[in-house]
Amino acid sequence: MDNSARLPLLGDAFPKMKVKTTHGEMVLPDDYSGKWFILFSHPGDFTPVCTTEFVAFSQKADAFAALNTELIGLSVDQVFSHIKWVEWINENMDVKVPFPVIADELGRTSTQLGMLHEAKGSNTVRAVFIVDDKGVLRLMMYYPQEVGRSVDEVMRALKALQTSDEHKIAAPENWPNNDSLGDKVIIPPAATEEQVELRRAQAASGEIEMKDWWFAYKKL
Repeated sequence: MDNSARLPLLGDAFPKMKVKTTHGEMVLPDDYSGKWFILFSHPGDFTPVCTTEFVAFSQKADAFAALNTELIGLSVDQVFSHIKWVEWINENMDVKVPFPVIADELGRTSTQLGMLHEAKGSNTVRAVFIVDDKGVLRLMMYYPQEVGRSVDEVMRALKALQTSDEHKIAAPENWPNNDSLGDKVIIPPAATEEQVELRRAQAASGEIEMKDWWFAYKKL
């Protein structure tokens, strides 16, 4: 199989690509070495749903930066269209867009990352790619053109990934606001009989909580 032709999968190195942006030419993922970055596509400039998303991402850019994470947008519009649209957002929504926007005029990056869906026309769908500080693709989300994304959910997923990496745990549904566990995190299930006994001992001592040996959790 020719892996160069397939879409990247979770856990793959993000494919190296040179892109033209509103901040000049960039090379991904190299230009974000040592940082996480979130690449998100939008169907088109000067469209209302996309505008609301850009406003939300821009308003939370500092919060993403505090998590060592950069933002970068993308559509198949030309760079001058991006620049004019970013100006319009600043002037009419009173929000400055601080991150670069890729002008994928020929659709090469969009094709490589599966952002062009035939049933949705020639514009990109609303894709989100979270890439870690080692250049590894960690999460992908795809939304249709008619449904705007939740930037809060993108932030939540980023925090969950970073917390999982740091503490070697898993995050439950809607963490840190799970209806059953609150902000507690899942401990990896026991994989051996020895680990089963360890989990039981940890639960007995109050170090962790446990529904069963395969369902253990704790507060960080």
